[in-house]
Amino acid sequence: MADHEEKVGRGEPDEGRRGMTVSEAGRKGGIAVRDERGHAFYEEIGKKGGQKVRELIERGKSRS
Repeated sequence: MADHEEKVGRGEPDEGRRGMTVSEAGRKGGIAVRDERGHAFYEEIGKKGGQKVRELIERGKSRS
């Protein structure tokens, strides 16, 4: 066994740097997707999501 401790997992960020919060990381990722894929991407995934919801509602109605 070693006498020193290894930094593993959620240790403190390096001195002089602060970590990024989950909220900040999500916003940064969202902006990157927006810039990369554009408005049409969001329209397309919105339509796909809406269609899936309609299918699930119909499937639920037919089981009743």
